[in-house]
Amino acid sequence: MSDRAIFEVCAFNIQSAIIAENAGAARVELCDNPVEGGTTPSYGAIKQTREKISILLYPIIRPRSGNYLYDANEFDIIRQDILICKELGCNGISVGVQKIDGEIDIERLKQIVEWAYPMGVTCNRAFDVTPDPLRALEDIIRTGCERVLTSGQQSSAPEAAQMLHQLVQQAGDRIIIMPGAGIKSSNIIKLRAESGAKEFHGSARKATANLMQFANPLVTDFGNVYIADEEEVRKIVAYLK
Repeated sequence: MSDRAIFEVCAFNIQSAIIAENAGAARVELCDNPVEGGTTPSYGAIKQTREKISILLYPIIRPRSGNYLYDANEFDIIRQDILICKELGCNGISVGVQKIDGEIDIERLKQIVEWAYPMGVTCNRAFDVTPDPLRALEDIIRTGCERVLTSGQQSSAPEAAQMLHQLVQQAGDRIIIMPGAGIKSSNIIKLRAESGAKEFHGSARKATANLMQFANPLVTDFGNVYIADEEEVRKIVAYLK
């Protein structure tokens, strides 16, 4: 194993992206909608974040929550959002597409890789809801993606160390396996040793206090603002060096 591995922060706002860079993360996956697992951030969010951070920036391209089975209109939205990311100088994107039987949609993912070039493409956790992960890995490799973000088809990556190790071994030098979901400073050393992975992904997020001086107690549907915990990101990065 190399002496160094890297950490990608899943950032749900520009503040978290800035914290990620300050804390030594190598890359940011920029998302909106943490409660729904992440959807495509706005043009303004991507533009401002690109201008404020110098580390690698990979916005998620996911037009809605739910599954990764998209109709023609949604697939065209994906195309347009990819072009925006290229226009704004992003380094890559995070995306996933499936067929109705749950398998990776190879042809559509190939098309996405072509649209994205020269940006890189991470296949996101659409991989984790495929019926056969070993076959899905080979399918993704065929599309030209550079990495797979995966929890090993479990609810969190630390629960799937054995599967992640198997995926790392199968992938070899053909594609990067990047464990993500449930990664903390308290489990990263063990997971790294057991999986053999060299890239890891997590949000290290915490809910922030509401700074408003007035709040109507009868209206409670505003949700929370989540910010990356800088101390936690620093710990994870340090453990991976």
